[in-house]
Amino acid sequence: MFYKHQIVIVGGGNAGISVAAKLLLKNKKLDIAVIDAATKHYYQPAWTLVGAGVFNIRDTEHNEADVMPKGVTWIRQHVTGFSPEQNTVQLDNGDAVQYNYLIVAAGIQLNWDEIKGLKETLGKNNVCSNYSFDYAPYTFECIKNFKGGKAIFYNPHTPVKCGGAPHKIMYLAADYFRKHGVLEKAQIEYWSGGTRLFGVPKYEKTLLKVCEKAKVGFHFFVKLVEIDGPNKKATFVGFGESNKDQEYIVDFDMIHVTPPQSAPDFIRSSSLANAAGWVDVDKYTLQHERYPNIFSLGDSAALPTSKTGAAIRKQAPVVVENILSAVANQPLTAKYNGYTSCPLVTGYGKLVLAEFDYDNKPQETFPFDQSKERWSMYILKKYILPWLYWAKILPGKA
Repeated sequence: MFYKHQIVIVGGGNAGISVAAKLLLKNKKLDIAVIDAATKHYYQPAWTLVGAGVFNIRDTEHNEADVMPKGVTWIRQHVTGFSPEQNTVQLDNGDAVQYNYLIVAAGIQLNWDEIKGLKETLGKNNVCSNYSFDYAPYTFECIKNFKGGKAIFYNPHTPVKCGGAPHKIMYLAADYFRKHGVLEKAQIEYWSGGTRLFGVPKYEKTLLKVCEKAKVGFHFFVKLVEIDGPNKKATFVGFGESNKDQEYIVDFDMIHVTPPQSAPDFIRSSSLANAAGWVDVDKYTLQHERYPNIFSLGDSAALPTSKTGAAIRKQAPVVVENILSAVANQPLTAKYNGYTSCPLVTGYGKLVLAEFDYDNKPQETFPFDQSKERWSMYILKKYILPWLYWAKILPGKA
């Protein structure tokens, strides 16, 4: 079968749904198709709180049909490839979809298989991850049942969605251990493929103090290559100048794993991708560098900023305005400055709201120092932002 639509959006997550909704609010006559095979839609930012035992996983899940904007054509298939010269998208059932304009909002791919043994042991043997709807609740089981020993929190060498999540759960675990009298028996370690804890000094300063209180040990420039769940051993390999190819076999009593991530394979293997595999767009206009009728936003776009829902909320209006300008044969004037936000939960009832741009320059919303731990910002994270997502962001009203 051959479909043809004025605007085709690949991806029915935060970015795809909110852009479709915003476009229709601007012009109800637009012919828009959204391609996504998912039957469920998830509010993933709350999974950190699920892993900490203070949020119900079921409240993060809605039916995709319930968030799909009225007036769009929903094509419930998987995308397998792109032919930008022919303005078509290939689907897994052999169908093709032709477009005048394409928006790629396909999210990010979790590459669990890149860590040997991870899939076999995830959800048991005290191996947990908040990056999975199925296994996020098990994180709290590991934290709750921890009686002492070594607790490892791993951040991979790749870009990830919500760059703060790999260490947010570490702060919550440390706070839980402290409140239940086991922190003194705990050896908490942060193993990371990064070069530092957080990229913005203003906020990192506070986070390092949180780590100091919990006596967190740091290991940077390392890649997790294997987990032996039954024997509780994790194997890391260094890739920095001082530890290149050095192997570390580390015993653990619990380990929280953030899997390596990438753009989806069907993007990585396409002509839309840059050398790193992400959709190759101008970082200000979000228009493709080689195909002017293609735009991208969200986690699959090649944007040098942290991949967060907050970033999408600022990218979506730019894509909408520039698409409408392109349709009207007008210059693209909307610009995205790299704004992103990481609500860094530093304990139960405490949060640092990091907001910054492409230059890692703070872009704060509130008239106070957001680098300080605040109860009010924790309330924002736990109660207000989930409501905002379902009630305002997805319908295109925020």
